[in-house]
Amino acid sequence: MSNAHAHATSAPGKPAEGAPAGERKRAAKPRHAASLVLLREGPKGREVLMGQRAAGHKFMPNRVVFPGGRVDPQDARVPQGAELQPEVMDALTRAAPPGLARRLALAAIRETFEETGLILGRKLAGPPPAKLPEGWRDFYARGFQPALDALDIFLRAVTPPTQPIRFNARFFVADASLLQGDLVSNGELHFLQWYPVEEALRLDLARITRNVLEELNLWLEARPRPGSRRVLTVFSTWGAKRTRGQE
Repeated sequence: MSNAHAHATSAPGKPAEGAPAGERKRAAKPRHAASLVLLREGPKGREVLMGQRAAGHKFMPNRVVFPGGRVDPQDARVPQGAELQPEVMDALTRAAPPGLARRLALAAIRETFEETGLILGRKLAGPPPAKLPEGWRDFYARGFQPALDALDIFLRAVTPPTQPIRFNARFFVADASLLQGDLVSNGELHFLQWYPVEEALRLDLARITRNVLEELNLWLEARPRPGSRRVLTVFSTWGAKRTRGQE
């Protein structure tokens, strides 16, 4: 599925600002999505996994981004396993009901597996469940269930209302030492590689991707303790002004 990096927005359904009154159109409704920033220590410091979106994508073609994509209805049918940490669930449910919060986390893990071959999971104690959504069968067939408890979260952003394709995206973060499997592309993200954060910032990035990396650095400088309240950065657009807030 498509990766969901986004800028931010005014309220869904409002006319785009700046257009003549007769030409204004209702903004597209943003779809819920999630991305996963994987972190590891490298010889040059902290590294993140990124890849280049395929040229055929309608949303951000050829851009270097993090693994991720939109929430799929099947994510609601994944069995209970290692669940979100309470502080992460609390952060997510400030702008989403609990069921959607869980689906967002699952989407981040599923999309990362699909696009990179890497599994953020815990070993299954027995055979996979008999009934699994199609998009999750390969994940469970490897002997793992999604490790939602390995996720933290630091940012939410929504594509501006002037854009024809919009996402309400949450950005999760996880330690790469917990990953299983081999790094391999499924064709959606090309040239997958680990970038030192400072080198990644020198790439020709979309504005929001650069913002995510900058916010990641700030989050890591004052990394919240386990159990402490998570304050999320939120990028939003009010009228013609793009803002950075918190929730």
